[in-house]
Amino acid sequence: MKTRRDILMTGAVLSASLALPKGVLADPDIAGGWRSFEVVTSLDVAEPAGRTQAWIPLTGFSAPDWALPQGDIWQTNAASTAVVEDPVYRAKMLHVVWGEGTTSPSIVVRSRFATRERAVDLSKQGQAEALSDDERRLYLMPTALIPTDGAVKALSDRITAGADGEIAKVRAIYEWMIENTFRRAATRGCGEGDVAAMLKANDFGGKCADLNGLFVGLVRAAGIPARDIYGVRVAPSKLGYKSLGANSPTITKAQHCRAEVYLSSHGWVPMDPADVRKVMLEETPEGLPLDSPRVIAMRKILFGAWDGNWLPYNTAHDLALPGSQGPAIGFLMYPQVETAAGRLDCLTPDTVKYTITASEVSI
Repeated sequence: MKTRRDILMTGAVLSASLALPKGVLADPDIAGGWRSFEVVTSLDVAEPAGRTQAWIPLTGFSAPDWALPQGDIWQTNAASTAVVEDPVYRAKMLHVVWGEGTTSPSIVVRSRFATRERAVDLSKQGQAEALSDDERRLYLMPTALIPTDGAVKALSDRITAGADGEIAKVRAIYEWMIENTFRRAATRGCGEGDVAAMLKANDFGGKCADLNGLFVGLVRAAGIPARDIYGVRVAPSKLGYKSLGANSPTITKAQHCRAEVYLSSHGWVPMDPADVRKVMLEETPEGLPLDSPRVIAMRKILFGAWDGNWLPYNTAHDLALPGSQGPAIGFLMYPQVETAAGRLDCLTPDTVKYTITASEVSI
């Protein structure tokens, strides 16, 4: 009888050496601060029924100056596995299928990537690679959860009234977000990111998918490309904020959505108003006010900078999972599971049991 360690092994190493692309470390300006991590996702389906499937986000997002996927391998007792990509956003995921009669569907995925801190000085003239027409269209268009007309457009227009130029408009939206939204501790996971519902209810509370989703919608409505990037924190924050890091090797609940804005003068610029509100709610037991020096500092930093302790998965919205019989999902940041009985709740541990761990490794 085979043990769990003997189950069928299948996988793909997307970079044979799991190393940085040749030449990157030769440039001292690029090499500074690079760190490499391994993230391990272990998933078990507690209640399989008939044909059981899973979709696990992989290290698919790449940006040469700060994020480099280094490969994925996996071990599973599934009948088939395939690396697939969403045709619109190129979001990469592992599609896993277990045959009927598999009593304990399971898989372990190991992913490696390299990353580093980002900081863009918006007071100086930058150098930006122009967006293609397709990219500009993609990151200006509405999604099912993030409209750019109606109430979103009206609010964006009010916020940016009198602002001259892209940076001023984005700054106005960023400051409005911090002044007028709040992090709601009771929100499940990272929130649903339903911007239309937030505006209809006049409720600007939630978590990162809600708040940064609203930020992206307001920026797009102002005619400036913007995007959410969905990922997971993998290490403590080097900025000294406990609330902004993964503070143990287990990162199962450390998912986080960040935002980027494309400025014609600087290219893609990192921003994260949701994390300013997270600092206010979670950094101390009693919370911090807007005029706290720690909040003021983070409010300044997160308009143009990010900590390098985070794995970016993808920028996808309205994702139709390949082979699924269920509806499209708003975004892909958690493992998704579906059985013959339907789509399972990825935030309910009784039916979808998964653990994600992270460790820093040598480059």
